[in-house]
Amino acid sequence: MKAPARVFKSIFVLVFCITFGRTETGYSQINAPAPPSNLLASPVHLVPPTNPIPASFFGMHIHKAGQQTPWPSVPIPEWRLWDAHVAWPDMEPREGQWNFSYLDSYLALAKAHQTGLLLPLGLSPQWASARPTEKSAYQPGWAAEPKEFANWDTYVSTVVQHCKGQVHTYEIWNEPNHKLFWTGTTDQMVALTHEAHDIIKATDPSALLVSPSATRGSFGVEWLDDFFTKGGGRYVEVIGFHFYTETPEKMVPLIQQTKAVMARHNLGSLPLWNTETGWAYPKPFPSQELAAAYVARAYVLQWAAGVQRFYWYAWDNHGWVSIETTLPDNKTLTLAGQAYGIIQGWLVGAEMRSCDMSQDQTWVCHLHRSQGDQHIVWNAGRSTITFNIPLKGRRTHDN
Repeated sequence: MKAPARVFKSIFVLVFCITFGRTETGYSQINAPAPPSNLLASPVHLVPPTNPIPASFFGMHIHKAGQQTPWPSVPIPEWRLWDAHVAWPDMEPREGQWNFSYLDSYLALAKAHQTGLLLPLGLSPQWASARPTEKSAYQPGWAAEPKEFANWDTYVSTVVQHCKGQVHTYEIWNEPNHKLFWTGTTDQMVALTHEAHDIIKATDPSALLVSPSATRGSFGVEWLDDFFTKGGGRYVEVIGFHFYTETPEKMVPLIQQTKAVMARHNLGSLPLWNTETGWAYPKPFPSQELAAAYVARAYVLQWAAGVQRFYWYAWDNHGWVSIETTLPDNKTLTLAGQAYGIIQGWLVGAEMRSCDMSQDQTWVCHLHRSQGDQHIVWNAGRSTITFNIPLKGRRTHDN
């Protein structure tokens, strides 16, 4: 039975926020058609977590908060401090000489805005590096393991003592299967994780430890499998991964592969977090509307597939990323930045009852709240789609 036009329009205004478009007829231009290679085998049936979506699902990277970047005008429930001048080489550039100026400013900002912090621990300063002249994504030597693990222990202990009561979540290293970030072995990464676990738990038993977050698709899943095989899963309480993919929809099978590896190692009950993903390609991104759609679809699909936290990369990055959430002033929101705030309004507090892709590649995600049901609908391969609201999901008024 076709829904009345009045109700049909009301539901589709909700859907239109993905790309900030509207029509009066029940059709929506969700986004420009994606290339066929972006499409998944269909149909897809996802079983989302049963709990209401918490605000903590929404994470962000901010590189220069309090410096060149004013605090965002949209909610930032969680903040990952990567590429923010608080890695080991930034805080201990010379042995025993500590600089907590950036970290302390972030601690103060997070407290003022009631934002949770995820602090990655990693990168070896040149003085502590096993290979101080080796190439890395940053300065020479930073991707190598510490030549003396005692230096690692001192670093972890000092930082956790400094942050106790203010940082409640720590992550080991960054992208350990990427040679620009880690050139040690998996066994060495397990050892660093073990050491960090014991130090953190002795200093702050309530703190959570996130596993090293692999990346690069299936290669990252293979690395994570090896990390678990060598015992790394014993020392973490959250599994991290960086689900960089061509489109938001392609995150789904990669998340499923990751969860399968977790289950195979009896770690399926642990939370899975995406501690970093954004889009760096294509350059330039086809349109601001499509960029906004990617932000919304990425958050919707990750929750539906079982990811319990997602840190977008990055709020004030204007060099590497192609989906920018702010203009170069680091303040004015792009459509993607607006979408980050809008999608929080859609999801936080709602229960996602289902999220399915039909044979024609149309996604329908069903949200439930005490005041009624809502649906988020899109098709990445079509510019227009039609959706008949299920009888039980109709609203009784426009808004």
